[in-house]
Amino acid sequence: MKSKYSFFSLARNAMSYHEKWQEAWRNPDPKEEYDIVIVGGGGHGLATAHNLATEHGTTNVAVLETGWLGGGNTGRNTTIIRSNYLMDESASLYDHSVKLWEGLSQDLNYNVMFSQRGLLHLAHNEHDMHEIGRRGNAIYLNGIDSEFLTPKEVKDLVPMINTSENARYPILGALLQRRGGTARHDAWGYARSADDRGVDIIQNCAVTGFQIENGVVKGVDTTRGSIRAKKVAVVVAGHSSTLADMAGFRMPLESTPLQALVSEPIKPILDVVIMSNAVHVYVSQSDKGELVIGAGGDSHISYAQRGSFGLIEETVTPLLELFPIFSRLRMLRQWGGITDVTVDRSPIISKTPVENLYFNCGWGTGGFKCTPGSGHVFAASLAGDEMHPIAAPFGLDRFHTGRLVDEAAAAAVAH
Repeated sequence: MKSKYSFFSLARNAMSYHEKWQEAWRNPDPKEEYDIVIVGGGGHGLATAHNLATEHGTTNVAVLETGWLGGGNTGRNTTIIRSNYLMDESASLYDHSVKLWEGLSQDLNYNVMFSQRGLLHLAHNEHDMHEIGRRGNAIYLNGIDSEFLTPKEVKDLVPMINTSENARYPILGALLQRRGGTARHDAWGYARSADDRGVDIIQNCAVTGFQIENGVVKGVDTTRGSIRAKKVAVVVAGHSSTLADMAGFRMPLESTPLQALVSEPIKPILDVVIMSNAVHVYVSQSDKGELVIGAGGDSHISYAQRGSFGLIEETVTPLLELFPIFSRLRMLRQWGGITDVTVDRSPIISKTPVENLYFNCGWGTGGFKCTPGSGHVFAASLAGDEMHPIAAPFGLDRFHTGRLVDEAAAAAVAH
């Protein structure tokens, strides 16, 4: 059992110049067989392993990561947490996750730095006003906090924002979710918790194929040998369609880069997350003072963990229209994640045509915010052999029945 993080452990390790901290997780060799193999060591995969161990007592689990922990989308996002989605199914899933975020630091004994600073979604034209009105009322009926703000109230909340009537993007109103905010974008707390309960986290272990006998998955082939398993759960984001091809079926996904960038650090000036649908930019300020800036995905299909320069320009231009005060800031770095996008822009949490093979994917630009909720409902689905009620609407069968969860134009930003 690992020692708990606390003030006393911090003081004790200070005596050795912090050189004797216990490793957060082991690096074991894979065993020949597990009850469950989770392919993908990002936030969702590790959250699933954590919940299997803590909620369902299933610890004979391996998490296989093709690279190193934190090298994928979990560490390549803009850290925004929210649940202001229009559709009932989406509202249930994402708000379930927000509620878990609110107690996650205590549950993991790891500071996830969840800051409920509020999330402000701007409206710039009549269509935007109708959209936030519809969505605000819908999520209010689902028990999710939502407030409509006037331009003056927006200005009071964010004094440096440009609310001039002659602005290129005049602000006519906004929708505020005060429980929204940001969190630390890593999954180390989940990794530490899962490892502490006996889960094997195996890095640098790429899956090269599936062992399937009479339509039932029996294990996986990897660069570190074959591993047998009673169930296999695939949580690999942008590479989900590649893994599905290995298993002999197609997934309704396209993978595109989603990029973000950060500025040089400045003194605290922005204590709320700002999002805009019409101009498609979002911005917050990190605890280190950097502006964290994001927008939409590139228009081309790619597996590159970087975006195009053209989209950076399309992102920064409206940002400076909203915040002229930022015009002299220098950008420090830029990165990209690989997002897997479905036709209805909602995730897939589902059984597959191969028995005992499950997929959790299709999160598009919304994966990080739902890490705790996704891991919780996916673990319950794996443990119980039936999809959790919150996950059930996001099954693969919806693409045949037509019961899509259509968030394509209803999320807080247009995709």
